[in-house]
Amino acid sequence: MSKITPQPGIMEIALYESGASTVAGKSEVLKLSSNENPFGAGDAARDAYLRAGHDLHRYPSTDHANLRKAIAEVHGLDADRIICGAGSDEVLQFAAQCFAGPGDEVIYTEHGFSMYPILARAVGATPVEVKETDRTVDVDAILRACTKKTRIVFIANPANPTGTMIPDAEVARLADNLPDGVLLVHDGAYTEFVEGSDGGAALVEAKKNVLMTRTFSKIYGLGGLRIGWGYGPKELIDVMQRVRQPFNLSETQLRVAEAAVRDTAYTEKCRLDNARLREWLRSALVEIGVECDPSHANFVLARFADADEADACDAHLKEAGIIVRRVAGYKLPNCLRITVGDESGCRRVLHAIAQFKGVR
Repeated sequence: MSKITPQPGIMEIALYESGASTVAGKSEVLKLSSNENPFGAGDAARDAYLRAGHDLHRYPSTDHANLRKAIAEVHGLDADRIICGAGSDEVLQFAAQCFAGPGDEVIYTEHGFSMYPILARAVGATPVEVKETDRTVDVDAILRACTKKTRIVFIANPANPTGTMIPDAEVARLADNLPDGVLLVHDGAYTEFVEGSDGGAALVEAKKNVLMTRTFSKIYGLGGLRIGWGYGPKELIDVMQRVRQPFNLSETQLRVAEAAVRDTAYTEKCRLDNARLREWLRSALVEIGVECDPSHANFVLARFADADEADACDAHLKEAGIIVRRVAGYKLPNCLRITVGDESGCRRVLHAIAQFKGVR
């Protein structure tokens, strides 16, 4: 019998590692490793979740019409150009499946989200890493890296795990100067934390080569339900709908996401609380000698002298029952990514790091 072999690129994929949630021997753990909303989902979303329990025997709609309508109304978009997925990760996967393959190249940046090269390899394409400048996406470096084989460019803006962001004008310059036939995927998982940002929606409206993605996992507090969406030119969305499984989202996911996106007052409250606590935490860390770039997301990237100091601080935090995210896999061995928690969580992690640094 001949050996069953995987498709090219599959075995080059390193398995994704999520943020830890437990510490051995610790019962009261503060988890600041996965960029979750410390306040959880809003009341409207919780109520929708409970009501959905009465219809667990029903199949969901296959067109996601009510959720797409809600997203369109809240954000001023065209519902026919919205596609929904099991987290924005699935929408990113649709893009890779549809627009790249063997012999093609997919560009991502030096500290970019680790799913980008995984998605490229999963479809047999070659991931191409491009250097960043001071932990920030470098548009000129991306343009220089483009070749006749380039099919997709992935950028996250704000970026994970750095929290840095490039201006809308720079994103537009990137879209304008990409070679013909190259898709720019603007990953806006952290858009809602940026006051006034449309996450690339206006760019999608103006261009034919831009896809925007968003998620319900961050500010909406629905990471456990896995819901995301994308917005793009109608002709590209129509292609992606062909690879989307008809029942990829449950009725519970659809109802809860619709309630969450319409609860704009709760979303704004979470944004304001995050902005206040993020700036407090970043400034306090800088004051005790831990460098942090200004962040536009719901986390800060704490930079230490070297990898050994970052390792030692991580171990100290674990001993204090606090979990943050090591980001050596993102080529940031001297850094720790710290989710912005509630006020008590921010004070607790700062106190522990100050203790580690020997600052009173």
